[in-house]
Amino acid sequence: MLKTGKRLLLAAIAASAIMTSQAWADGLISIIVNDPANPYWLTEGQVAKATAEKLGYTANVSAHKGDTNTESTLVDTAITNKSAAIILDPANADGSVGAVKKAVAAGIPVFLVNAEINQEGLAKAQLVSNNAQGAALGAQQWVKSVGEKGNYVELFGNPADNNAATRSNGYETVLTQYPDLVKVAQEVANWDRAMGYKKMQSMLQAHPDIIGVISGNDEMALGAIAALKEAGKLNQVKVGGFDGSPDAVAAIKAGELQYTVLQPVAVFSAEAVKQADNFIKTGKTGASSEKQLFDCLLITPDNVSKYTGPFTLSQ
Repeated sequence: MLKTGKRLLLAAIAASAIMTSQAWADGLISIIVNDPANPYWLTEGQVAKATAEKLGYTANVSAHKGDTNTESTLVDTAITNKSAAIILDPANADGSVGAVKKAVAAGIPVFLVNAEINQEGLAKAQLVSNNAQGAALGAQQWVKSVGEKGNYVELFGNPADNNAATRSNGYETVLTQYPDLVKVAQEVANWDRAMGYKKMQSMLQAHPDIIGVISGNDEMALGAIAALKEAGKLNQVKVGGFDGSPDAVAAIKAGELQYTVLQPVAVFSAEAVKQADNFIKTGKTGASSEKQLFDCLLITPDNVSKYTGPFTLSQ
């Protein structure tokens, strides 16, 4: 009887372990990105989804396109669907705090990628590019490209995203070391290619003598390149980007873009899902801090051949 009882107990423990494992494997991870029309955010969602599925979860990807109301609705849906975790690229550093609070109140852990919110202690992790380090890399390369004297302009990202100011401040820290480089204009283009094109047109009309454009991301830079080509000025004006998108890499190969700063989005998107999986299973992310920075890499004509896939540079 004792042996039989022991066998039954062991069988029950094994069955329980299998059921628990299946519960983890059957869980839903909801992934909410900004706008997959941008290859950066497309890759973010694709990598997170593939990683979740590889770990045995079901996963879906939705997009708020920078709108906090849409973001709130998508978080509500994730809650209704009893998600095991939410991977979120927040729409707004301040405006997304409420959406994260809702998920946390519902007992769903939230893992932020790419952008931060202005409140710590809510998300289990905030995984972002080291934007200050990346901006310094980019600005130093930009000076090598344009030289140390002349007028230039800047394309600034979405003001609601802390990354925009961090990159701009990083550029400023480096470029103010060169007193003969003068920033004559700065325009907000919201990370958007079409807006970058329009803003570049207007800045070029006001400042036809510029020698360079430093951009907060690749999409705005590519818009600027289109405007400069149209005006017959691309040979005289050097453009630098930030993201490491496939289109930017193609522009480097074509000699139209001087460089781009690669954000390791493929790395931290996968890492966010792994930390979510760890938290679901153990109650801990496995990381030493909530905010985690991932260093950026510089892509130039010298190493562009090592670009092996979207936002991936082999070392």
